[in-house]
Amino acid sequence: MKEKKIFITADGTPSLALDSVKETYHSRHGALQESRYVYIDKGLKYWDSNHPGSKFCSVFEMGFGTGLNALLAAEYATNHKQSLYFESVENDPLASSTHAELGYSSLFPDLENDAARMELLQEYWDTPQNFSSYFNYYKKNQDYFQWDSDRTFNVIFYDAFGAQAQSEMWEEKALTRAVEKLTPGGVWVSYCAKGSVRRTLQALGLIVERLPGPPGKREMLRASKEE
Repeated sequence: MKEKKIFITADGTPSLALDSVKETYHSRHGALQESRYVYIDKGLKYWDSNHPGSKFCSVFEMGFGTGLNALLAAEYATNHKQSLYFESVENDPLASSTHAELGYSSLFPDLENDAARMELLQEYWDTPQNFSSYFNYYKKNQDYFQWDSDRTFNVIFYDAFGAQAQSEMWEEKALTRAVEKLTPGGVWVSYCAKGSVRRTLQALGLIVERLPGPPGKREMLRASKEE
């Protein structure tokens, strides 16, 4: 993916546009509010509420992208004093200069220190890292279809580009890989609301909900694996 251009979304936070495929990394209605609503409130927080007393959670993110979801997950783990392991795969990491221009590190001034936040965003690929006493991460620079992990995950942030840019990521082969890594009681969550994706997840045995979407989007999907 090339020709990444920074633009400001409606909530004042920046994101990236890929004009060549008419795709953006976040909703134009608000990058930060969309990520927090979809992946934290409807994903991580939802799983947490269904597992009271749990002191550990494992999260996999399909598509590290800008790293905004990783920072939000680290913030959640810190605020809730919950040990969280975060693994992500990305085949097109952003340049350090792009991360600096986006300035996402500055959105979380109370989260560790700026050096640690910038390292989380732009360094240490393909080696596990300890961000804090509550948050460990492992970013893998590889294609999702080549990715493997010896772990299973309580929560999956499925954050591929839209079908017009990455149609293969919304088909059965890709979704099956995610479902196979989901723990019993685990939650798959995405901004996507496509009917074909919902039906595929149901065929793979998940319980699928259509939820109200973030601002500017009517619906989103959340799917759970039975205990």
